[in-house]
Amino acid sequence: MTPRLELAGICKTYPGVRANDDIALTVKPGEIHAVLGENGAGKSTLMKIIYGAVQPDAGSLRWNGELVRVKSPAQARRLGISMVYQHFSLFETLTAAENVWLGLDKSTSLAEVTARIREVSESYGLPVNPLRPVLSLSVGERQRVEIVRALLGRPQLLILDEPTSVLTPQAALQLFVTLRQLADSGCAILYISHKLDEIRALCHHCTVLRGGRVTGEVDPRTQSNAQLSTLMIGAEPPVLHRPARQAGPTALAVRRLSMARTSPFGTTLVDVALNLRAGEVVGVAGVSGNGQQELMAALSGEVLQVPGSVLLFGDDIARAAPRQRRRLGLHFVPEERLGRGAVPTLSLAQNTLLTRTENVTRLGWLRTAQVQTLTAHLIARFKVKARGPDAAARSLSGGNLQKFLVGREIDAVPKVLVIAQPTWGVDVGAAAQIRGELLALRDAGCAVLVVSEELDELFEISDRLVVMAQGRMSPPIPVAEATRALIGEWMSGLWPTDRRDEKGQQDVAA
Repeated sequence: MTPRLELAGICKTYPGVRANDDIALTVKPGEIHAVLGENGAGKSTLMKIIYGAVQPDAGSLRWNGELVRVKSPAQARRLGISMVYQHFSLFETLTAAENVWLGLDKSTSLAEVTARIREVSESYGLPVNPLRPVLSLSVGERQRVEIVRALLGRPQLLILDEPTSVLTPQAALQLFVTLRQLADSGCAILYISHKLDEIRALCHHCTVLRGGRVTGEVDPRTQSNAQLSTLMIGAEPPVLHRPARQAGPTALAVRRLSMARTSPFGTTLVDVALNLRAGEVVGVAGVSGNGQQELMAALSGEVLQVPGSVLLFGDDIARAAPRQRRRLGLHFVPEERLGRGAVPTLSLAQNTLLTRTENVTRLGWLRTAQVQTLTAHLIARFKVKARGPDAAARSLSGGNLQKFLVGREIDAVPKVLVIAQPTWGVDVGAAAQIRGELLALRDAGCAVLVVSEELDELFEISDRLVVMAQGRMSPPIPVAEATRALIGEWMSGLWPTDRRDEKGQQDVAA
């Protein structure tokens, strides 16, 4: 069988970094081929070379047996190559349909594209409303738009870079069904993921990268998670320990928070109530688009003057600006890395100043040397692969940027930390480190609220769980009493209306 794709001797060097070093890779028709490696191993660069978004310094590419040079993504799409990026390439002010239409032959009308999106999204079980503006979508919904856009071109090779990092378990399982259907029809799939269980369950072959070089090829179906982890990072990830402890007094409380949706496609919050105590981790589960974004906006201060109360150590901060909330000890990590968590064109040092203002004088002068030192400390402590404090945020891989942004807030020693999708796109070693740091904060008395669509993550680090569905919040349940089946049922809004907390009192969220 003629390989769908053959790479030989691929090299790519950036200033100070050899991203790809003499890489060889072969993918057959109908094969789901995993590319595994830690953050900064060169995976995304290699995929961009295949897709024509980056040109290699050396090496060759054969497509269906013929030597080709892919000079642009448009040429790649004409060949039959589609790619779903880890960082979304969507215009926020346009609708989902308009974003898809921009990349297609204009002989197809927007109305036809809209109808086709509905058809493809329904047939593959990846619901997308083509008329919604992208700015109104959660990251999980944006991921579905990117996947449907790729499927619309009926690709011969589909490249997926961390496709399930912000999908719910149910959506991820449906995506696997879709990918198997595509593979059965002859489509080759290159699949990048740090979720080892996914790779073992889905992929036929696995190429491992470390430091820009191929260090191994295995059949993942014959490997354990520990073996794959060792191939990827050179060791097994550390085991997390979450000993039971008595939580302290209430640190953050939400009372009767009701907020009308701010866009036609948003979610209205209905009488949301929540208690977050010092020294505990509360996980927020739920399908994306059920009010998580609106809740985060109310807690972070992005939206002010909300109906209801947001109490921080007993003081109502519902009308306090984000800077004032940070001064009181409330720190926040948004789910969207580029654009909200960091300014892509600014350096890491400049991005540090977005939330860490201790090195800014009252008159507005910057203590430049101290800012550089702090940034270098964050890079070293959280093992961020970057050229240094002056590296632009957009030059980092997704996982390394995530480590930097999470580290920036953890290092500030917050009293309350609200964090969304904490391990989005990071490798197993870095995910274990981030989760360990969150548990260390909890043990030091910090109150931690984690919004995540990864149930495994929430079960691993949370003391209690709540679920958001249709703008409402479930009563809390201790993790020891929760099951995945129960939480899945609650995601449909089917929870008891009179649940009592550990002290036998009716919880405020009931």
